[in-house]
Amino acid sequence: MSESARRVEKALGDRSSALPISAASRREGDEDTKATYRFSVVLETHEWQALYCTLHRTAKPPETPPTLRQAVHWIARLGGFLDRRSDGEPGVKTIWLGLRRLSDIAATWQLAHAYPSPSPACST
Repeated sequence: MSESARRVEKALGDRSSALPISAASRREGDEDTKATYRFSVVLETHEWQALYCTLHRTAKPPETPPTLRQAVHWIARLGGFLDRRSDGEPGVKTIWLGLRRLSDIAATWQLAHAYPSPSPACST
């Protein structure tokens, strides 16, 4: 395991046991990677849905969770990663900061979706 992989594992703490770090370096186009390494292994459904909707500024998440690489980049973007072509992979600090922000976002998402919307009052 490379030094950067160990640093990411340390930053993720308890979640690192479910995260195959080596998958972050695999190519995005690899269909086996997309099918096998879904980030729902590490994030709960409400967390990846909140992450997607926050970054894409939409109220409706997709049916399938993102790939591992997509989710890591999205979390890092919450931590300040700019995700430009020449930036390379996100670092430990941006992933850690992103996870801290995601925690609050996901808690708010859960509260917002915990209760059904009130129906408008009938005006007859």
